[in-house]
Amino acid sequence: MSAKSGFFSKVRRGLFMTHTEILEKLGDAVKKGLGFDETVLESLEEVLLEADVGAETAGALTEAVRRRGGSSSKADLSELKRILVEEIEAVIARAPKPAVLPDVPLEVIFLVGVNGSGKTTTTAKLAAREIAAGRSVLLAAADTFRAGAIEQLEIWAVRLEVPIVRHQEGADPSAVLFDALAAAKARGTRKLFVDTAGRLHTKKNLMEELAKMRRIAAREVTGAPHQVLLVLDATTGMNGLAQARRFVEAVGATGVVLTKLDGSARGGIVLAIYRELGLPVLFVGVGEAIDDLVPFDPAEYARALLEDAPEDEVRRGAAI
Repeated sequence: MSAKSGFFSKVRRGLFMTHTEILEKLGDAVKKGLGFDETVLESLEEVLLEADVGAETAGALTEAVRRRGGSSSKADLSELKRILVEEIEAVIARAPKPAVLPDVPLEVIFLVGVNGSGKTTTTAKLAAREIAAGRSVLLAAADTFRAGAIEQLEIWAVRLEVPIVRHQEGADPSAVLFDALAAAKARGTRKLFVDTAGRLHTKKNLMEELAKMRRIAAREVTGAPHQVLLVLDATTGMNGLAQARRFVEAVGATGVVLTKLDGSARGGIVLAIYRELGLPVLFVGVGEAIDDLVPFDPAEYARALLEDAPEDEVRRGAAI
């Protein structure tokens, strides 16, 4: 299976609910209406809002269909899907592209986001990808205030057979980071993944703590942190996006990892991330397995959102 077909297969299954709801409602509207009339356009905007693409993006996509549908030689569901796929690709194309990663002896990657977003598991999944590529990894358990977070990451470290730097629960996250940076440099580690706190139980502000960690990383390793990945739970929709905006403003996120895309009717959140956060989606989580974190492919995402999978891919998906 090619990388692209693998992406389509996994993301298509993750977007099944979004895909089904969009097509069912639009199919009904197209049958009832006369071409792409206002009935169809209203249904389109409604279903896009329900899929959490965001109000601005839903309005822009609906207006594009209104504009282009008037000059279309046919006005059926396949034509509507074709126009939408092209317009969705255009939204993503206008967004910032993923940064070119530096070729440095030690790359420091921060994982940030609210508790419950899947941040710790995502840290492990990203580490697993690097290990599979033959690069050395070290984990830093700097989410010291969430009960069980340190133990959870330590279990992953044992499973992946990688070293971990940890302190006791409630310890200073910056102290964990400092020790992890020292350990990574001493070991000649290529990738240091830092699982940060999503909430603090002290009076110290979370964003201030993250800013302090950025300063320590920059002081100890030139250019660090090289990536700040915002982990966002797809099921939280626009509410999660509002929380995510605070992290973007405070710690300068460089990209998004979107988790729990499987079983959600809110797969349109990808478009809201691009348009409203101005960040590229780098990976999407479509399951619990260690390899269910896949690199994001914008064109394949648009296809998975609106087009039916080829018959052979449907059969493969059913067999998984």
